[in-house]
Parts: sequence; structure tokens; C-alpha cells
Amino acid sequence: MPKTQVKVKLVGEDGNAFNVLGKTIKALKKTGYEDLARQYEQEATAGDYDNLLRVTMEYVEVE
Repeated sequence: MPKTQVKVKLVGEDGNAFNVLGKTIKALKKTGYEDLARQYEQEATAGDYDNLLRVTMEYVEVE
């Protein structure tokens, strides 16, 4: 279960790492999770693309 119930549509979108990161950070901030957005960014950028996707799914509901 993700840390939030924020939904981010990534299926059918550009799978580029910067797009995934940007959409997720924007969604977290928009729903009031400023601190979590910073924490997410640090964790998501601390590894490779697979890490980015894994961390993203830990923080938000991916559609």
C-alpha cells in the first residue's frame, strides 16, 4: 500500500525518468504533501530507473 492515496497517471505517458519524477512531485505537492515530496525526490533519485519506479509506487498509486 502506498504512503498516500495520491493517484498519478503514468501508463501511456512518457516513461522518461524526469517526467515520472516531475509528475509525482507535482501531484504530491498539489495535494499538500510538501515534506513527503522532498523525501520522495531524495529517495527516487538515489538509484537507477528501477529504483525510481519502485519508490514512486511506494509513495503514490500509479495508474
